[in-house]
Amino acid sequence: MKAAYMDGTYEIIYRDIEKPVPGENEVLVKIEYVGICGSDVHFYENGRIGDFIVDGPFILGHESAGTIVETGSKVTDLKTGERVALEPGITCGKCEFCKTGRYNLCPEVKFFATPPYHGVLTEYAVHPSDMCFKLPENVSTKEGALVEPLAVGLHAAAQGNVKLGDSVVILGGGCIGLVTLLACKARGAANVIVVDMLQKRLDYAEKLGANHTVNAKEINVEKELERLLGGIGADVVLETAGAVKTIQQTPEFTKRGGTIVLVGMAPQDVIAFDFAKVMAKELSVKSVFRYRNLYPVAIAAIADGKIDVGKIATHEFDFSDVKLAFDTVIENAQDVVKGVIKVS
Repeated sequence: MKAAYMDGTYEIIYRDIEKPVPGENEVLVKIEYVGICGSDVHFYENGRIGDFIVDGPFILGHESAGTIVETGSKVTDLKTGERVALEPGITCGKCEFCKTGRYNLCPEVKFFATPPYHGVLTEYAVHPSDMCFKLPENVSTKEGALVEPLAVGLHAAAQGNVKLGDSVVILGGGCIGLVTLLACKARGAANVIVVDMLQKRLDYAEKLGANHTVNAKEINVEKELERLLGGIGADVVLETAGAVKTIQQTPEFTKRGGTIVLVGMAPQDVIAFDFAKVMAKELSVKSVFRYRNLYPVAIAAIADGKIDVGKIATHEFDFSDVKLAFDTVIENAQDVVKGVIKVS
């Protein structure tokens, strides 16, 4: 089979490698779609994210879906020909976090496209059957590849305990900001405001149900949010941009007794933060690391029409154009909301 390898920053090469064979509890999936995540782009640009360093040729991609072509001898819940979304983490199943259902915190997780574990920009991949989730007939494999980022948005909204009638501010209108918007609206938020510096992202936010959008490049964000929120702040503020300034702004925009949810990863580890304001307002500060127990929820919400995740994929590329796909995402951030690669 063919696999697309990152071979140094800004370089992609294709290799013919042996098609994997599923173990007794695994399935072999013909990969059909792979989403381009911000972490993939970061590795492509910089060769590392924090302590995770790409050392040698490396396969990117962790948002994926496809069709089962072979099953292991002990697999009984899935069959050949069924279409599935692949949840990309394989956890130990034995630690405190796995045992208590918080498996996203498992210290031994093997996660697609997180060094040293390769991703799925390949024609085929093997994966444990219990981490492959069947797609209903009315959910496409392209939508299946978008279940992964949607799960992040659902987890963010859950961490913020977004509920019916809430006011919500989302800082950042990229893919994760938009799936967070979808999740908040699905949970009944009444007033969702999205802030970004790129107008196309804000246009998409409006199409997806944002009540208001604020272009931070053109408008004083503090004054506009004060106007839109009646001067009292939002029940929940979710930071998805991963920018130092927006992280620092979160206590300012949150209502007394409200909740801040930190979703985006900042470029630096240590950031000055106004904890005096956090304490004076008695704010709750939550964070997000991936997601847990949400693939079935996300798939059901897509199938039932409660969440239309397909609109987020604005650009599609062929498997033969992986380098073009990554370069386009980087060079045309103004226009690309979400890029996906059609592998087969």
